[in-house]
Amino acid sequence: MSLIEEYEEGEYGRAPKRLKTTEVEEGEELEEGEDSDSESAGLLGDVENVGAEKRPRWTGTKYGPERLDSGDDSHRIAQSPVVHVRGLCEAVVEADLVEALEKFGPICYVMMMPFKRQALVEFEMVESADKCVACGSSEAVYIAGQQAFFNYSTSKRITRPTNSDNPNSGNKVLLLSIQNPLYPITTDVLYTVCNPIGSVMRIVIFKRNGIQAMVEFESIECAQKAKAALNGADIYAGCCTLKIEYARPTRLNVIRNDNESWDYTKPYLVRRERGKGRQRQAILGEHPSSYGDNGYGSHCPLLPLPGNSRYKLSSHDIPEVVAYPLPQSSSYNHGSSSVAMVSGLHPAKMNCTRIFNLFCLYGNIEKVKFMKSVPGTALLEMGDEYAVDRAITHLNSIKVFGKRLNVCVSKQHAVIPSQVFELEDGSSSYKDFAMTRNNRFTSQGQASKNIIQPPSCVLHYYNVPPCISEDQLLRLCSEHDVPGFTKFKMFDAKPSSKTISGLLEFDSKTHAVEVLTVLNHYQIRIPNGSNPYTLKLCFSTSSHL
Repeated sequence: MSLIEEYEEGEYGRAPKRLKTTEVEEGEELEEGEDSDSESAGLLGDVENVGAEKRPRWTGTKYGPERLDSGDDSHRIAQSPVVHVRGLCEAVVEADLVEALEKFGPICYVMMMPFKRQALVEFEMVESADKCVACGSSEAVYIAGQQAFFNYSTSKRITRPTNSDNPNSGNKVLLLSIQNPLYPITTDVLYTVCNPIGSVMRIVIFKRNGIQAMVEFESIECAQKAKAALNGADIYAGCCTLKIEYARPTRLNVIRNDNESWDYTKPYLVRRERGKGRQRQAILGEHPSSYGDNGYGSHCPLLPLPGNSRYKLSSHDIPEVVAYPLPQSSSYNHGSSSVAMVSGLHPAKMNCTRIFNLFCLYGNIEKVKFMKSVPGTALLEMGDEYAVDRAITHLNSIKVFGKRLNVCVSKQHAVIPSQVFELEDGSSSYKDFAMTRNNRFTSQGQASKNIIQPPSCVLHYYNVPPCISEDQLLRLCSEHDVPGFTKFKMFDAKPSSKTISGLLEFDSKTHAVEVLTVLNHYQIRIPNGSNPYTLKLCFSTSSHL
């Protein structure tokens, strides 16, 4: 049995119901990946969506005990042992919630939603939840130094993602889901994060529509301590956020020591030196040139866990990263390919160039090819597997031209220009982008300037000639049959500046995505100008203008 086949069973099962809340604006729902309390956002895993009906609006504090329209008791949220917590700071981890709330009664389960600054806390008794909600409505309750707000959840129990979620079951293996993985996640990275808290025995990393890992600790107590200390924390500042649950397997079986798996009790599992045996296929050479000799993530130091001085990381001797041959299992290869497969593409409105315009925000694009045998599906060869991870994290399930994209890792390791045909708009089904100047990660300096953001309703535009006005940009949208923006902001520029930049706000995230897909890299020509200006668009860190 291959590694990925053996440990896929730890992946989350069905997605629980979505948590819908209201805050200041009545009736407004949070979209997936959005946060009403900050501009930061990220893609949450399957377990983020818990709860059912929409919350009513409350009086008093943010989550006071009385409903605005309290005349009908049938619409009240019933008492529940599960409490919904909002207003958490970015650095909060599970241990902070337990420390602040265990005074109300024993806690049996905590679910973190770090990008939303929310959490669900399940008490053993309803009376404990009553005390928590009542106390939060009458006085300030602080968690990790910031006031939090409480209300009953519509759920009577938090849906556990696995069967072995009870620490009393004797499980010392944790399932780690890494959200917003902007940097490489290897066994060395996870060892450096986990081992200072509890002795790590084995690690296995597997990928499909995201990055997950299982970490086996020396004891159940070590696993409990690590879960509390790391659940909700960022490995690197603002990204690579950990969501941790107890895994189903009680022991990991590791057959090789490399970037994807490691048994720290068996150093002899280190693979043979390069040149002895069949090697991993290297389509683009030894390393991507854009990230230096060691890969773009390996030189970046791990940051201390934010806001959690109790578990500061210290320096540890970690095993040297070694080269390893290509594993025999095709399912294992499936998780480490630099080729993404995108389905759900609009047959008349999507082509190779428009795919490039959207996906280039998350990594270099080498080649794009539509599949003739599977309409509405294309293969993208990107600069490395981490670019594919970022594309999956930010673009999977978004809507473009009324169709929802499905982005996943391809089994292919390269895009071959075979069976080239004509798309509905008359363009070719295959295009090579390796030499285009519009790739944004072609050097380390250029890559560092890219602020990788999830899709939002605000676009940042730049490299526009100073003579272009708001009306001309609106007309450009109209001419290309894409939605126009509702708000416009131009940044101040020096009198000597040859280009201008600014922000465009749209009615919805979908509208912004469609405009970027069509107009990114549009050539703006001005009268008497020698060369056209290439309009460049990306998603802004601002949520509103």
